[in-house]
Amino acid sequence: MKNQKLNRRNFLKTVGAASIGSAIASTKVTAETDEKTKAKKETQFPQIPKRPLGKTGVEVPVLSLGGMFQVIQNQTILKTSLKWGVSYWDTADCYMGGNSEIGMGKYIKRHPDVRKNLFLVSKSDQRDPATMQGLLDRSLKRLNTDHIDLYFIHGMGNPDELNDGIKKVIEKNKAEGKIKFFGFSTHSNMEKCLMAASKLDWIDAIMTSYNIHLMHKKEMNDAVQACHDKGIGLIAMKVQGKGQKIKSQAEKKLTDHFLESGFTEGQAKLKAVLEDKRITAACLAMKSVAMITTNVAAVLDKTKLSKTDKNVLQEYALENCNGYCAGCSQICQRLTGTEYLADTMRYLMYYNGYGDKNLAKQLFAEIPAAEKTKLLNADYSVAQARCPQSLPIKKLMAEALQKLA
Repeated sequence: MKNQKLNRRNFLKTVGAASIGSAIASTKVTAETDEKTKAKKETQFPQIPKRPLGKTGVEVPVLSLGGMFQVIQNQTILKTSLKWGVSYWDTADCYMGGNSEIGMGKYIKRHPDVRKNLFLVSKSDQRDPATMQGLLDRSLKRLNTDHIDLYFIHGMGNPDELNDGIKKVIEKNKAEGKIKFFGFSTHSNMEKCLMAASKLDWIDAIMTSYNIHLMHKKEMNDAVQACHDKGIGLIAMKVQGKGQKIKSQAEKKLTDHFLESGFTEGQAKLKAVLEDKRITAACLAMKSVAMITTNVAAVLDKTKLSKTDKNVLQEYALENCNGYCAGCSQICQRLTGTEYLADTMRYLMYYNGYGDKNLAKQLFAEIPAAEKTKLLNADYSVAQARCPQSLPIKKLMAEALQKLA
């Protein structure tokens, strides 16, 4: 048992290293350099398993490459993802000012044969049917493809956005073969959006925030189950569950526990999400080869989290709930008269939790000046008192305005 544990730890450390070479050191490599041999070598990479995407009849890899990074300058990341079978690529018309789609399209143009094996996802930042159609056509052009496998409304926070106008646009583009499946992404009011979708017959898949902070909440669990029962494919994002607060002693305790168990903290969080079989896949913004191999290692490793591991994760989530915004913006934004409070909380998460300071500042800069003034002058006392997560909203917003402005 001890040797098995050490072997597993060594495997995870090896595959999680920065270079692909270290990840396949144990495979047989010959000195031949012809194309046939190169192709054979690539098939020696273990392949990410697949799961059904709801009732679509399609299976997709359980790990998705999130495209919120400089894809144009990092084509190697795309190539590496495909070697492991991470052929589910997720992007959006707004990611990196459009450069995410352009970068993926550049790769597809240079390697047209890969398109038949890709499951390509993009999203629309617009809700107006006419404008949405224009963005879809632009995405197709940027991506150098004649169809998008799954098309989302991006960042939906209000179920009313699923209206007849949108439905007609989707039906038209499905009939024309421009998209195969449709749904939405959501990191605000997720439970209400999911529950509303479960009552419709034209939503194929949903990408929602889902992590150790959310999976134990009754409302979220009920909404996930309703969508699962309806046959809607569910993609988890924000899987790492990083919050607005800077790392504390609690994170160190969590990290130490899982290193002793043979996982990194991040690998354990990913495994926890994927052990919920209602979840089709997890989408992560893997901005380096090291990130890809670390997450691939967690997925390929067959060891399940122990009961103790799960208890440690749950205890951590409960003890640190006041450092994680759960996206219930219908409460705080209504009580403060602001429209961008939840978005600002998310940008602070990118800054503090993920260390992605430039992205956080870039996104905050897009908020209209008048709305920033509202955020600066709002009275947060009532919203803070009613926050289900007991977030120190006033303090966090002051920190966000200071760091992001």
